[in-house]
Amino acid sequence: MTKKITQTAGRTQLGDFAPTFAHLNDDVLFGEVWNESAIDIKTKCIITVVSLMASGITDSSLVYHLQNAKAHGVTKEEIAAIITHATMYTGWPKGWAVFRLAKDVWNESVPAASEKDRYQNTIFFPIGEQNPYGTYFTGQSYLAEVSKEQVPVFNVTFEPGCRNNWHIHNAKSGGGQMLICVGGRGWYQEEGKPAMELLPGSVVNIPAGVKHWHGAAADSWFSHLALEIPGEEGSTTWCEKVSDEDYGKLK
Repeated sequence: MTKKITQTAGRTQLGDFAPTFAHLNDDVLFGEVWNESAIDIKTKCIITVVSLMASGITDSSLVYHLQNAKAHGVTKEEIAAIITHATMYTGWPKGWAVFRLAKDVWNESVPAASEKDRYQNTIFFPIGEQNPYGTYFTGQSYLAEVSKEQVPVFNVTFEPGCRNNWHIHNAKSGGGQMLICVGGRGWYQEEGKPAMELLPGSVVNIPAGVKHWHGAAADSWFSHLALEIPGEEGSTTWCEKVSDEDYGKLK
C-alpha cells in the first residue's frame, strides 16, 4: 500500500496569517489531490516538476518537488530525460536553471575506479557505452541516448585526444546538427576556419552541408549533447581523419 502523502507546511508557515490558504495547501492540495489514486505518486511528481519548470519557478518549492520526485523513484537518468524533453517546449534558460538544481538533488557520486568513473562524477548526463560509430573516430568515444522523443538527443563523450573525422550533415532542406557542451573541454572546427574551443554551456549550430569535426582537447575528457535537426532526405558523409599534425597545433 502506498504511503499517504501529508503536508503541514501551510499551517506551519501561514496558519495564523492565512488559515484558508493553509487549509487549501495542506488538506486539499496535498491531502486530497496528491492522494487521489487515478495516477501514481511518481507520475504526479514528474507532472509537478514539469509544471513548475514551465512556469519559470526555480526556487525552494521546485527543490522540494525534485527531492520528492527522487524519493518516489525518479532516477537520475529519468530526471535528465524529463528535463531535456520539457526544455524543448519551455526553453533553454529554464532547462539550465532546473538542471542546476537537479544536479545537486541527484548528487550520487560513487567511488571512482577509473578515469571514466571520475569524469562521470563531474557531469549530469550518463556517458553510456562504447560508440557504435567508433570507426569514424580517432580514439575512444562513448554514446548515451538521452531522449528519443520529438528531437533525438544523444550525449557523446570523448576521451582525451579523441575526435571524430571530418564529416558533413546532408539534407535537401532543413537538417544539420546542434551541439550543447555539458562537460570537459573540446574543439569544433569548420573547414577553412580556425578551431573553436568548447566549454560547458557552449552551443554550436551546424547547418547542413558544412564540413566540420569536433572532439576533446588533448588533455581533457569532453562531452556534448548532439541534437539532430529534422530535415528532408538527411544523411551523413564521413570524410578523412583529422591529422595528428593539425590536431597537435591546438592548445
